[in-house]
Amino acid sequence: MGDDVRAAVDVGYPPSGGARAALVLSDSPEFARITGTRVSMVDEVAPYEPGQFYKRELPAVRAVLAELTELPHLLVVDGFVDLDPAGTPGMGRYVHREFGITVVGVAKTAFRTAEHALEVRRGASARPLHVTPPVCPRKTQLPSCNASVAPTGSPMRCGRWTGSREGSLRSDRARSGSAA
Repeated sequence: MGDDVRAAVDVGYPPSGGARAALVLSDSPEFARITGTRVSMVDEVAPYEPGQFYKRELPAVRAVLAELTELPHLLVVDGFVDLDPAGTPGMGRYVHREFGITVVGVAKTAFRTAEHALEVRRGASARPLHVTPPVCPRKTQLPSCNASVAPTGSPMRCGRWTGSREGSLRSDRARSGSAA
């Protein structure tokens, strides 16, 4: 898939057991045009453990990504990239480690240590989404801001996201301690 292909994935748990992953593909940053869909089922899932969400979701995400002939440039996951500003890996970090693609985390529920997540409200919604910054392969191009990710130890900047660890970015709010 070209650098312009993005995907979003979510995992659900049917009453009959297992897990079902649904993935949508788009060629626009706003996901305005869906270019493909995939659905995959895994029969067994790990029990839910706070902070260990990846153990439950990653097998289903792995299965649906395996149905693609080529990986997308960017993947939005339901969950956190990192669970805290120090970089404790969350679902997105594990997906990135396994597949080497840019991952952005969007969670519906806050996690107590994820102080770096930005709260995003849609319209008049009272409940925010919690967005954690992207983790990117080295020297990749971020599709939304055209800022190259720098090698380890080098500062990088992309709009409101900043960082210096390999492929890791964090929000200005988390860095400065102020609200965004």
